[in-house]
Formats: sequence, structure tokens, C-alpha cells
Amino acid sequence: MYLTQLLHQALQTDPDRVFTIDGERTRTVAESAGRIARLAGALAGLGVVSGDRVAMLSLNSDRYVEYLFGVSWADAVITPINNRWSDTEIAYALAESETCVLLVDGAFSTRVDGIRERYRGLDHIVYCGDDICPETMIGYEQLIIESGPAEDARRGGQDLLGLFYTGGTTGSPKGVMLSHNSVLVNALGCFTTGDWLTQHGRMLHVAPMFHLADLFLLISGALAGHSHVTLPGFTPGGVAAAIEQHRITDVLLVPSMLQQIVDQPDIAGFDLSSVRHMLYGTSPISESLLERTRNLFPRAALAQAYGMTELAPVATILRPADHEDPSLRRSAGRPAPHAEVRIVDEDDAEVPRGVVGEIVARGDHVMLGYWQRPEDTATALRGGWMHTGDAGYMDQRGYVFVVDRIKDMIVSGGENVYSAEVENVLGRHPAVASCAVIAVPDERWGERVHAVVVRRPGQQVTADELEKFCREHIAAYKVPRSVDFVAALPLSGAGKILKRELRKAYWSESSRQVG
Repeated sequence: MYLTQLLHQALQTDPDRVFTIDGERTRTVAESAGRIARLAGALAGLGVVSGDRVAMLSLNSDRYVEYLFGVSWADAVITPINNRWSDTEIAYALAESETCVLLVDGAFSTRVDGIRERYRGLDHIVYCGDDICPETMIGYEQLIIESGPAEDARRGGQDLLGLFYTGGTTGSPKGVMLSHNSVLVNALGCFTTGDWLTQHGRMLHVAPMFHLADLFLLISGALAGHSHVTLPGFTPGGVAAAIEQHRITDVLLVPSMLQQIVDQPDIAGFDLSSVRHMLYGTSPISESLLERTRNLFPRAALAQAYGMTELAPVATILRPADHEDPSLRRSAGRPAPHAEVRIVDEDDAEVPRGVVGEIVARGDHVMLGYWQRPEDTATALRGGWMHTGDAGYMDQRGYVFVVDRIKDMIVSGGENVYSAEVENVLGRHPAVASCAVIAVPDERWGERVHAVVVRRPGQQVTADELEKFCREHIAAYKVPRSVDFVAALPLSGAGKILKRELRKAYWSESSRQVG
């Protein structure tokens, strides 16, 4: 299978269907496919050849949709860039992937000089904003006009579809290699559940399109014959207005987004009755938020997906019917049809039901590996199973409950933050002797980044100073929102920091013991 197969099928059966809506701009399947073919031709004209990496740094838009399909059409590899990263982080991903072409919109065009200072390997910068193209860049629309359509390379199967960079447990991002088969098997597997997606509906894309979760929605929606409505980014009022204006039927919203929507003072004034299916992820939803969400979207069936980028991305699904059982609302659901899931001990032996161990998964949706990291790949995929780093248990009915994160990953507002990455930055401050970064509960974001710091003897530093220092090196969402200063960190007999001890004071009142 191949990603652009979805376009060819739609061209044969429904060419006049609205495919994308971006503000006042509406394009049909046929119009979009024609532009995608010309984008592929333009990339070839810029020297892009089979397997080259093409990146995009942009807010959500219809052009992002064209990029995702067009790069594959051109026989190349997508590298969506996290637009919340610092210039240093972006340059690192571009350099490691040896990306040759970068597409950038108006929101990030001023960042290009800083990125190029750190990575000199970009052959071309393509400007995909709506205003005048900067002199140092190539205009996206001009390329579309001047380039002839290319024949679809039909890149697919086990060919590399894209590199999706995640936060690194050792302090630097890792490029997850996903094939066409990986993402299509994932989408088809979820699609067969039959109860989380509207047929011939309208999908709202408000989650960042650099996230694999949104590509999953794009593919799933294409299978269901959807029209795709894009918003540049999330605001509660913007989502409500888009739902009302475009009669949105399907949307993904993480719990922190839902919290802001239900808290919006004028939300009752919007007509949200068109929503039929709502997918949420990154964390279980609280009982109070679930109830408020149901009241606000009375006709919407809720589903939760658990997984990770390395699983393309879904491992388990909590289906709408499961939400009717209060005992299941804290679970991550059952394994999706395409995924085999187990709970294992330190020796990778499956543990009895109800016993906590590491969640592992296998299937055709699992990643090919980490880009240029064979040792990390071998560790993660040992025995043919993807080791998630999440601790959990499976009950007698096959429902998975996530109880901890072995890899100390923090999920704040839907963004993954690896503690080692933040600790590496904090440790470079001259006043910091040692530190540990953990998640603590946060009413708005679910979890927030919290640092516990030991100062060097004779040195003084404030929480504000550490925050400013971190912002110079990492994305804002990774920066600690709170800091405790202590005389010493709790250590195990082997000298390892006991983060569980640090977490106790914050999570003792919570049913979730994660962070």
C-alpha cells in the first residue's frame, strides 16, 4: 500500500468532493490532486530525488496537506518539524536527517536565518505563506503554477514514508522511521472498529499537523471520504466557531484543549450539535471533564487512543461504548485490531493479568527503527516487540491501564517532554549541582514540568533565572513551570535518583501515578 493510493481512489470515485477547507479557500479532490502532482514536479525540479528528506515548518493549513501527499508523490520522505522547538532543536533534526528542502510559512519565516546559521545543508527554502515571498526564498504558489505535474512514484510498502522526531530520553530528539505500511495498517486497523469515525463527514484539524496523530486523522478521514478543515492552531473560540460554521462531525482534542473549551465563558452561544465523534488522547479524561464534555457535545461519541509515535501511533482504543462503564474510563482501552499488546517483566516474560509490568506491542504498524541509531533501535524492538517504556497492567477482559512511565516522559497539554532533555539543559547552568525533572499534576495541562534542583555550594539562582536560561535552549513547553530547591536528591543504593520519592508529595491524592 502507499499513501497516495488514497488520492487515486478518491479521484476515481468522488473527484468533486470538497477535500480541504482553509479559511475562505476551498479545494476539491481533483483540484488538490492536481496541485499535489505539480508540487511533486516542483520538488523534482529543485533536485529532490528518491529518498531525499523534505521538511515543513508551519502552522496547520491546506498546503500542509499537499506537502504530506506531494513529498510521497515525488518519491521522497516527509520530515514534519515541531514548530514549538527552538532554532537549535530544529537545526539538529534537519542536520541529522540531512534534509535538503525546507517549506516554511509566514509564522516561522523569520526563524530561517537562525536555523541556517546552525545547519548549512539546506539547498532550498520554499515559502508557503499567503503574503509576499521573501527574496531569499522560493514562492510555493509560483512553483505550483510553473511546474508540470509529475507521475506519481507510488512510493509505498516498506519504503520510508517519514521521519517523525520525538523528544529524546538521552537528551536529543530521535527520528522515528515509519513506512507507508506502518501508518496505513494503523489507520485501517482503527477504521475497522467502525464506531469512532463518521462516514463522509468533516474532520477538523486543530491538533498540530507535525504530530503523527494528525496524519493518522488525515489518513483515517480519507478512508471515510471526509472533507478536511484546517485551523492554524488551537484557541477554544476558534474551535467552537469552526465547528459551527463548517458543521464539523469529527475532531481530535486532547483533554487540556477540552478543558479550555468547556471553560470558555461564551461557549453556550455556539451550535456544536454537528459533532458525532470526538477522539481524545495523551491522558485519561477526568470524570468531571468527561461529564462537562458530554453535556457540551451531547451527540458526540467519545473514544480514547493510547500509543506512541513508534506505533504509528495507536496501540489500544477505548471505544465509545466503553465510556458507559465508569470502571473503564481510567483505562486506555483494549488492543486495536492491528496491534498485539502484552504486559511483560524485566525479562520480557508476560506477567499475569492485574500485575504491573512494561507495555509492549508488535504488528505491522510498528516503526522500522530510529534514524541512524541502530543500538537504540535494537533496544526498543528487542524480541520483535516495541517496548513503550510505559508501565501498566491488563485486566481479565483485556483492558490496559497505564500507571507509570518508565522513561520519565511528561505529557503536558498533549506535548511529550522527556525529563533527560530538560535535565541536560538545567545541568549546564553554573549554579546547578544536580537536578531531577518530574511531572506534577496541573489542572489545565494535565501535567506540568517541575524541576527539583540542588544548588552548587556558594551559588545562588532563582526559579525565574533558571526558566530564562532554559528558554534559550529548548522549546517553551519543555521549560520547568515550577522549581523546588533542596539540599540533596534522594538516591538509591546504586546512586540513582529516586524520582518516585520526589513524585509522592504531588501525586499522593491522584488515582494516576505517572510522571
